[in-house]
Amino acid sequence: MSISTKTGDKGETSLYTGQRVDKNSPRVEAYGSVDEINSALALARSVCQKEEVKKNIKFLQKLNMSLMTDLASINTQPIIRQKEVSMLEDLIHDIENRLPVLKEFIVPGNTLAGAFLDMARSTTRRAERRVLALAQKEVVFDQDRLYLNRLSDLCFLLMRLEEA
Repeated sequence: MSISTKTGDKGETSLYTGQRVDKNSPRVEAYGSVDEINSALALARSVCQKEEVKKNIKFLQKLNMSLMTDLASINTQPIIRQKEVSMLEDLIHDIENRLPVLKEFIVPGNTLAGAFLDMARSTTRRAERRVLALAQKEVVFDQDRLYLNRLSDLCFLLMRLEEA
């Protein structure tokens, strides 16, 4: 099967669960924003110097695919659950305990990987806004919103860890 199906030529796309929607629908905007997070994370992972950070980024990229599935689905059970949110929270606490306490704002960009991780953080914040807009019109699982909030914090901490 070709990657070019031509089924979207008139401005519609299929959700994971088969429904056809406009390509600029809030649902597509939401999961498309998460796809952008994965691109920023891929850039960061490709230039990371610290193996621990690389490993965590790849873990997040895989989880983000589950989040995209949730957002691209209607009338299904969530894939992202409290377990996944808790995994991010545990990772946040672990990294926070190893980094010095912040006493001032920091300017990211001491490393290329750090800059890409900061891009992932800000892209995650945009995705949060897109998911909130979707949730105001359609059903969005609470855990998906919580996951995104934790993900932005984790991107920030991974940036700090990489640049430490």
